[in-house]
Amino acid sequence: MDHHSLDEFRRRWQEELAQAQAQRKRRRPEAAERRARRPEVAPGRGEQASGYLALAQGLLEGASRPPAARAARAERQDAASRSRSPPARDGAGGAEQLVDQLIRDLNEMDDVPFFDIQLPYELAINIFQYLDRKDLGRCAQVSKTWKVIAEDEVLWYRLCQQEGHLPESSISDYSCWKLIFKECRAKEHMLRTNWKNRKGAVSELEHIPDAVLCDVHSHDGVVIAGYTSGDVRVWDTRTWDYVAPFLDSEYEDDEPGMQPYVSFVRINSSLAVAAYEDGFLNIWDLKTGKYPIHRFEHDARIQALALSQEDATVATASAFDVVMLHPNEEGYWQIAAEFEVQKLVDYLEIVPDTERYPVAVAAAGDLVYLLKADDSARTLHHVFGQPITCLDASASQAAFGVKSVGWVHEGNKILVYSLEAERCLSKLGNTLGDFSCVNLRDSPPNLMVSGNMDRRVRIHDLRTSKTALSFSAHQLGVSAVQMDDWKVVSGGEEGLVSVWDYRTNQKLWEVHSRHPVRHLSFTSHSLITANVPCERVMRSADLDGFATHRRHRGLVHAYEFAADRLALQSALPACRASCDSTAGSSYDLALAFPSDSA
Repeated sequence: MDHHSLDEFRRRWQEELAQAQAQRKRRRPEAAERRARRPEVAPGRGEQASGYLALAQGLLEGASRPPAARAARAERQDAASRSRSPPARDGAGGAEQLVDQLIRDLNEMDDVPFFDIQLPYELAINIFQYLDRKDLGRCAQVSKTWKVIAEDEVLWYRLCQQEGHLPESSISDYSCWKLIFKECRAKEHMLRTNWKNRKGAVSELEHIPDAVLCDVHSHDGVVIAGYTSGDVRVWDTRTWDYVAPFLDSEYEDDEPGMQPYVSFVRINSSLAVAAYEDGFLNIWDLKTGKYPIHRFEHDARIQALALSQEDATVATASAFDVVMLHPNEEGYWQIAAEFEVQKLVDYLEIVPDTERYPVAVAAAGDLVYLLKADDSARTLHHVFGQPITCLDASASQAAFGVKSVGWVHEGNKILVYSLEAERCLSKLGNTLGDFSCVNLRDSPPNLMVSGNMDRRVRIHDLRTSKTALSFSAHQLGVSAVQMDDWKVVSGGEEGLVSVWDYRTNQKLWEVHSRHPVRHLSFTSHSLITANVPCERVMRSADLDGFATHRRHRGLVHAYEFAADRLALQSALPACRASCDSTAGSSYDLALAFPSDSA
């Protein structure tokens, strides 16, 4: 380039610069007025945004300009930036700083790490499986790619299984597991609301005339009851079909009123067991009919009875012997194990989820035995003169109440033992009253609930070996108790059934009957309670009147809090009714007991 051309370029550049400065001065008042009308922005964002726009415009325009024009444009922008900003910096350094600042601000605004879209889909699913439902919902809003991954059927099926919704279903049963998960959550919320407000259906299970209730047990909505007349009845409350059939025994041909009392009854998903005062034991298969499939006889009265909730294992205690019964591979019942103990057995429980051999825990006086079918009886606990007052067992632990007697009263406690290590893990409580009931098997992890004769219900934290919560529940002592992840249901010796929300330490509602609550069991949608008289004395309906007889025979109530659980036909053949009428009523439970509303 010659000297004349250089002078001409400098003159034109100065003219353009002067024109640009003049235009900027004319536009400055208009820009100030527009900024006054605009909402305020964060400090520095406007300058950064204008810098980003200038950078982007320069990059786009520079791609279409010739080299000489681009050089002139760069010089003009450099001069303009020097006139606006006091600190001097070259064009290349400013551009690099703007690009770096742009990337940093984008990362701050998005707050999402860069995700490699070339990542294999299976690997992305494995990463997303560690997220809960809230995190999956947030990830679905990031991008279309993340939305597809976050709504994968495998992830939502796994969430349903983890929270206990439809545990027996497979992934191919439904086409949209996210929708199924939402419906299950809504149903769970509805059930919790019905529990709190006492809304649902209630029914008093039909009794046997001229007979007193002796024992009641239930499993998953199926109830079994034994009476002083020797009769055994079964109801399937899952179908709201309360016309209960009789389970026949071999006393059928005897004279009426000559049959022995029913001492104990137990039931699981497939078997029903009844023990009688004369030492006989009947076992029924609920899926094949109402006639006994096996009959076993003891020489003395049966003092304790246990039935496994998972398989067909029955344990009985009579005199100083404990017998375990189990069917062989051909289906014939036989004695799986027999043990001899030193004292009469008061409590007997079968340990759930044992792999090969059945295991039981027995309490006899001040002794606690661990009974394994492939081993002899082992003493788990023994303190002379301190009797056992209650017992319960889970898959790995056993909990029992110990009464402290003697000159030095150390306080009544609950001891928790490890069944594998056979050693004491924790000592809970230090009360003056006897622990009358304990529930370890049905309690949430690391928690346990107990009832005491000092009228209090206690929730124990097994991790810290301390009482997490205690509240006064029943005036004459607690006789039955159970808890889940938010509520406690307790029964008392005075016949009161109370429902508590232990998160707020508040009583939700209560109902009352005449006799002590001897059995209490609930699921997410139902509640079974049994008020069993202390005296097994039959009163004549002709002498005392039917109302008096009704008050003395005992009661069994069934509560249903989910309307969609009602069906017409029982799944168990032994519980199918011959008529179409049902005895249940659906209404607000708060109206059923108006005296309890206060």
